[in-house]
Amino acid sequence: MVVKMAKCYCPLDGNKSKLRDEQEAVQKRTFTKWINSHLAKREPPLVVRDLFEDIKDGVMLLALLEVLSGQKLPCEQGCKLRRIHWLANVGTALHFLEGRRSVYRGSPIKLVNINTTDVVDGRPSIVLGLIWTIILYFQIEELTSSLPSQRGETSSTSSVDSSNSTEAASPPVKRKPRLSFQGGAKKALLKWVQRTATKLGLDVRDFGPSWRSGVAFHAIIFALRPQLVDMERVWNSPNRANLEEAFTLAERELGIPRLLDPEDVDVDKPDERSIMTYVAQFLKHHPDPQETETAGQQDEVTSPSLSRTYTSATSHLFQEQRKTLRELKVWVEQLERDCAQAQREKGDLGQLYQCFKRYRVQYELRRRQVETCMQSMQKGGILTSDQALVKQAWERLSARLLDWHLQLDGALPNPLGEAALWLHQVERILTEELLPRQTHDDTAAAVHKTQQRHKVHGEQARALQPNMYAPSAALRNAVVR
Repeated sequence: MVVKMAKCYCPLDGNKSKLRDEQEAVQKRTFTKWINSHLAKREPPLVVRDLFEDIKDGVMLLALLEVLSGQKLPCEQGCKLRRIHWLANVGTALHFLEGRRSVYRGSPIKLVNINTTDVVDGRPSIVLGLIWTIILYFQIEELTSSLPSQRGETSSTSSVDSSNSTEAASPPVKRKPRLSFQGGAKKALLKWVQRTATKLGLDVRDFGPSWRSGVAFHAIIFALRPQLVDMERVWNSPNRANLEEAFTLAERELGIPRLLDPEDVDVDKPDERSIMTYVAQFLKHHPDPQETETAGQQDEVTSPSLSRTYTSATSHLFQEQRKTLRELKVWVEQLERDCAQAQREKGDLGQLYQCFKRYRVQYELRRRQVETCMQSMQKGGILTSDQALVKQAWERLSARLLDWHLQLDGALPNPLGEAALWLHQVERILTEELLPRQTHDDTAAAVHKTQQRHKVHGEQARALQPNMYAPSAALRNAVVR
């Protein structure tokens, strides 16, 4: 008697398969955008539309490697390439990669489980593994190995396993476990992020769930350009809004290609490789945090006793500066709250102007202190996190006073009220900084738009002149008051 065992379906297997498919789809989108950001530098530029299809003939792959390495590689090209030519191109690319040496491993890159046939067949896992290897070597490893904290460290013996397999690593001479190519680059990148994020009290433990809220992305932007990010608002904003704003800011202000979408990250298990690929781009713009300590630490003191005294004095000075900045931030935030409350009050316009004037005087008396505190204490003109928070609080107070002033001027009888509003608009236009856009056409469009705004306000000024020279009774009474 033969007993047939029924095949049991396990829900966990289905969930794992679904998660793998979702992460594969995210990787495909992210890697395609990353490739296109580099192929755009080529002359003429190339565009990958379907990664698994476009990579088969090896032409795009070799073009990418040429851009990344700066070397010219032999390539079979033409409209009627056959499979034998595809295999030759892909073989050239793989051979080129295997000839590169890893800083972390010191030996040539080993492409485990990646062969020309699978790439030419467009097998998704193999293609994604190959692109991930290229990203690791040409972007993440090269950028992280140049950090001061990584210089002089020679580690790693195991190969890159682009299909998630691992090899045992032999211990190095320095009694520290050697890192694989992938492990060394990942650890270095995470360490850099942690040094950046911990200054804001943020705990980043991985390249997965730690990034879901979007706060970690803002923390990196904040470390580079504090004036761009209001961290207090970020902490209280929803995930999707934070992610959208971070990706937009990074692209517009830092020129970092937008490789991710909010829906790619706001999931239970974001794809680690995609996040690493995106985050590593910031290394091109951000100095190592250890190089941006206080100015008092920049000179080396040779005498041990002098060194201890110098370090103690520097530490005390730094703590005093932090204390001053935090007290100033508290004062500025309290004044902003007081102004907000006073702005909501109703009453005689003259009395409201006097109330506004009292707060404005307090604001002006503190301006010099704030400007002094905003002078960078770090190399490269980068503000500390405490300075950036004071700067943001001061900008909110300035905006509050400007809005209040505009509200009071707008309440004046016409044409004085109209003239006041016109003056506010002109002042705002004149203080706007016209920044170059990504393309010449965009810059020209921005200049034309500004010119049109000047023209419109000029016409408004001419329309206001007759009324200003023929004041109404209400206007004369307002002036008398």
